[in-house]
Amino acid sequence: MKEKIRIEYVLNNVSMSILWNSIGTPAGLAGWFADSVSVNDKIYTFAWEKTLQEAILVGHRIGYYNRFRWLEDEDDRTYFEFRVSPNELTGDVTLIITDYTLPDEKGDLISLWNKQIEELKRKYGI
Repeated sequence: MKEKIRIEYVLNNVSMSILWNSIGTPAGLAGWFADSVSVNDKIYTFAWEKTLQEAILVGHRIGYYNRFRWLEDEDDRTYFEFRVSPNELTGDVTLIITDYTLPDEKGDLISLWNKQIEELKRKYGI
């Protein structure tokens, strides 16, 4: 059974619009999360080298979050989500990643997300 993980990345002095465009649009996601991203209705196709994976957009609120479920995943309770949470006092923005993994793969998944977020920061100057 997969377990839910939640990883928070505090981003200093980031524009909400730049961050949202990088996580909330196909072009933005193609800049750091996948090599390319295409959308047909609510089905997103993510491409990495020679691998394609499809996910359905199961929830979103423009400017705040996008939640996807991999079509190949048999458990319809699992998803991965990008959520932004601004801090009014500090001006910082927290990017919250929620994902599901098998217990023995948790460390690998966290390392993968850390690498992906470093790419996001580098690509968009965050």
